[in-house]
Amino acid sequence: MAERHDSEKESRRILERVARETDPAGNSFVARATKGMRDHVTAADADRADPIEVWGTRIGRTLGLLLALGLMVWLALYVIRGS
Repeated sequence: MAERHDSEKESRRILERVARETDPAGNSFVARATKGMRDHVTAADADRADPIEVWGTRIGRTLGLLLALGLMVWLALYVIRGS
């Protein structure tokens, strides 16, 4: 019985999320993308019971973001200089 209740709860959560994401009168694409990026970098999906996992995820994702931005800047400078 508990498994069925969990399944129904999960189904309702998924349907509500789909409805929010497909609602044309809802948040703009930029606002949703910004919130998604913030949640990703701040490790909103990590297990809150394990602070080391949360902080490790935050640090790793932040470093990855900075590395990606650095590589984009380097590529832009490389292309602009033509060398």
